[in-house]
Amino acid sequence: MSSTIYFADQAIDESSFHSAARKIAAVLKASGVEPDDAIAILMRNEPVYLQIIEACRYVGARYVALNWHGSAAEIAHILEDSQSKVLIAHQDLLGALSGNEVFNQQCDKISVFCCNTPKSIVEKYNLDSSEKQSTVQSLEAAIDKSEEIATEPQKVRGLFAYTSGSTGRPKGITRPASPDAPDRYMMYQMLGQGFMFLQPGDKFYMAAPMYHSAPNTLSLSALATPQVDIYIEPQFDPEAFLKAVEEHKISHAYIVPTMMVRLLKLPQEVRSKYDVSSLRYSVSTGSPCPVDVKEAMIDWFGPVFNESYGASELGFMTLISSTEAQEKPGSVGRAREGTAIKIFDDELNELPAGETGTIYIHSMLASGFGYTNSEGDLGDQELGGFATVGDVGYLDEEGFLFISDRKKEMIISGGANIFPSEIEAEILRLPEVLDCAVFGAPDEEFGEKIVAAVQLQAGSELSLKALQQALEGNLARFKMPRKLDIHDTLPREDSGKIFKKRLKDPYWEGAGRKV
Repeated sequence: MSSTIYFADQAIDESSFHSAARKIAAVLKASGVEPDDAIAILMRNEPVYLQIIEACRYVGARYVALNWHGSAAEIAHILEDSQSKVLIAHQDLLGALSGNEVFNQQCDKISVFCCNTPKSIVEKYNLDSSEKQSTVQSLEAAIDKSEEIATEPQKVRGLFAYTSGSTGRPKGITRPASPDAPDRYMMYQMLGQGFMFLQPGDKFYMAAPMYHSAPNTLSLSALATPQVDIYIEPQFDPEAFLKAVEEHKISHAYIVPTMMVRLLKLPQEVRSKYDVSSLRYSVSTGSPCPVDVKEAMIDWFGPVFNESYGASELGFMTLISSTEAQEKPGSVGRAREGTAIKIFDDELNELPAGETGTIYIHSMLASGFGYTNSEGDLGDQELGGFATVGDVGYLDEEGFLFISDRKKEMIISGGANIFPSEIEAEILRLPEVLDCAVFGAPDEEFGEKIVAAVQLQAGSELSLKALQQALEGNLARFKMPRKLDIHDTLPREDSGKIFKKRLKDPYWEGAGRKV
């Protein structure tokens, strides 16, 4: 039995999938893409996304998964910073960006292909067919003119991930290009078997956006595992998910806390309407899953929910099952095989069980990573083969990790990493604003929501709607403040630094969690 990829009314068998991927590889090669070059993908979830990634194997290229919620300026920066040779984008997304001069200037330097936005995506996102369309070369036309590339797949460098730094400026995560560097494709195979526990005949469901590193990696792990079908959705719909589980006997799914909350909000008559007994493994990453949400999902589906603590820099570092989570509520699990965790204090002394400090990880990916546009020394991120992304927590006596706080002021909303400093810089440009501080507050659906605490210029007024309108075009929509607090003055230390904790704490009182 071969694997099949399902999307809307399409069923793409393994032979057809790889034939298209080899033709796309020929298009990339003809566009000047060489081994270790980067290409960029600006698309919503659909099979062509995975075919482009597979095509990168044949030319030895890395790929940058662009967040299509990003502003034109953000996307242009990443294209330049990654030195991408090619951009492939959905027609409507490219058309929406084509009015931006900075974006157009960057696109003039590279090869740009557009592919048709699938009808199912147009319908699900209520896209206006009369919106401006791109006039660049068509990927479909280029594929039709191409023969399948004759070369065998090369060693895979995989995803060239971008993450926001402490300044909020997107940074590419770099890794050594030495001959000893691990083949990412082999790692995908290992994750499919040792992390997702996929077996021949299993069916994997993905509705989270593939521009996120976790959904991207897990989709590729399913793709690299023999005889596993993949069901792709461009966006998550709770009842449609239940229907898919029953109709297609879905066995594996990537379901994050935001999706769980939406599922639990369904009326009981809808929840009980579908047979979900085929689902035997689900994994969540990104923002921590609230204990009560996980308990409610276990009561409904059974003990099929697993949670992992991970980062784009370090991969999936822990895993905790439903049974373990009920025994250790609030934990994100123990270190996976081949991974080690240590906790250090600010003087870099290793701490014993139960004491809180900075979390350091050792794994295949932990050492040697860097960033494309780092500001300052990264030495404090690495320590004797262990590395950190700045999270704070502790290990209990049995080695279970509990995350207490984030050393960085990062907000995780809907699984996306958001840095307040970037938003603050844009708000401070507004003539009405004298001072501001941005932070995360608990949100039932998205984990955290963005709050802007603002001190206005004398005589000025500002509403949340006016603030969002003023930021439109400069910030991606998922970075927009969802609440505006107006203050007479903002609390500051003698050094001038805002006491952000004083602003945040009232929101988190009674939330039952700190992150």
